[in-house]
Amino acid sequence: MPYIYPIIKADYLQRTRSYSFLITLAVTIFMAYSFIPAQNASYTTLSAAGYKGVYNSAWVGYVSGIMTTIMLSYFGFMLINSGIKKDIETEVGLIIATTPISNFKYLLSKQLSNYLVLLTIAGITFSVSIGVFFIRGTGYPFVLSNFILPYLFFAVPALFVVASLAVVGEVFLGKRSILQFIAYFALCGICMSLINSKSGAQTTGAFDPFGLSLITSSITDHINSHYGEDIKKVSFGFLFNGQRAYKPFTWEGLDWSAVFIGSRLMWMGLGLVLVYSSSLFFHRFDFRQAVSTKKKKKEMVSIAEVKPMAKSIGLSRAGLPALNFDYGIFPLVKTEFLLLIRQGNKWLWLLNAGLWLAMCFVPLSIAYSYLLPILLFFQVTRWSELATKEQSNRVHYFAYAAYKPLQRMLPAQILAGVILALGLCLPVIIRCAIAADTYAVVNIMNGAILIVLLAVALGMLTGGKKLFEVFFFLLTYCVVNKLPVTDYLGSLPHQNMTLFMLLILGVNVALAIVSLMARSYQTRHL
Repeated sequence: MPYIYPIIKADYLQRTRSYSFLITLAVTIFMAYSFIPAQNASYTTLSAAGYKGVYNSAWVGYVSGIMTTIMLSYFGFMLINSGIKKDIETEVGLIIATTPISNFKYLLSKQLSNYLVLLTIAGITFSVSIGVFFIRGTGYPFVLSNFILPYLFFAVPALFVVASLAVVGEVFLGKRSILQFIAYFALCGICMSLINSKSGAQTTGAFDPFGLSLITSSITDHINSHYGEDIKKVSFGFLFNGQRAYKPFTWEGLDWSAVFIGSRLMWMGLGLVLVYSSSLFFHRFDFRQAVSTKKKKKEMVSIAEVKPMAKSIGLSRAGLPALNFDYGIFPLVKTEFLLLIRQGNKWLWLLNAGLWLAMCFVPLSIAYSYLLPILLFFQVTRWSELATKEQSNRVHYFAYAAYKPLQRMLPAQILAGVILALGLCLPVIIRCAIAADTYAVVNIMNGAILIVLLAVALGMLTGGKKLFEVFFFLLTYCVVNKLPVTDYLGSLPHQNMTLFMLLILGVNVALAIVSLMARSYQTRHL
């Protein structure tokens, strides 16, 4: 144990002292405040066929707890899945590899540091939920247990499993972040589908890592028994229904069973088992590749062979090629574009190509509303490093000292990202152009530029890529679920389409200005 605590402390402090974490906390406070909407708000977060609970302590505490659990279980994985990768990039792992700490203890320390980061965010939402109750829950007594128990039995066990899966993903998938995201979100999708299916596990919630089935079944049973309804489904998430009137009902919370509480310990035990199992396959920062003896013999060159070779090389000035200087921006655009398309595994382009071809043949509404935002999200790791790779690879001292870095390098990076984005959007753009939908064409181009500029601006402001990855995931999730305020591609109908286009264009201009100011500051403060 003497090695575990220092690793946990150092990793936790490194994460929480970053600018991106501060911005994440600000976003968390806003989200936590939004979990319990005002009475006259145009949206709700949990509704059962037109019924909505009154804002007593049980409703506010439980809804806030389950919303925090679901949201952190999804985007929290993207926030913490780089602990081992950071040790590799900073070469701290080489030092750790020489210490007596075992693989399991090292991975356990990373898992616990991940867990503490998520618990910190959950603690913020817990505090905000209490404040929201005193703001919006007037007329009802404050019961502290209705806030503590949901977080204790919903968020605490679920986030422990998320922290464990983040470690497992790094061990088996390494630096392939997009593969980690796909695998994790697929696993979450399977869990949600099993939760929504009709099974006996819904009554106890034992096999539900989130606890969502327990609270939804309790709400439906309460409404059906007290109001003579036959409700079988509860809508969950940010539901925009205008000024729709809901029927209020009073819900007093859950009766916790020993089976459910024991299942929370079972899920946490499963997280430990996953960490221990992954430790058996952990590389321990040894990346040497096995090379056959025959290959080594072929590649070995003796010093005696090198010396004559060096003498035979003519280093006369006349033999060197003439120097050609090109101060234009197009060579940089080409280089940045090649860096984008060559990043990651090549077989991932098969998935991109499959979605790209599918957008050519599926109905335009499906291609526009679902396939296009998903395809753009699959490039999240490419765009997140668009303007931060110089610092992460420690070459910014040379890059920022080059000839006119503000007028050449930054525009080249943005242009390369925009070219890639527009190329991915090309099938939908062509189909909308054929349909003479000019608004859609302009909106898609505006949206593609928005994502690239957002990646550049957030990357330079925070000095990392995590905030953009988390934000882009939330944005894509809301777009796929047809949340009007997040429709950056313009796939949903708007009352004033011209105003909508000008709004996105204004955001793009603002992001471009922020990016130029941030890069100007970076070049002057190396």
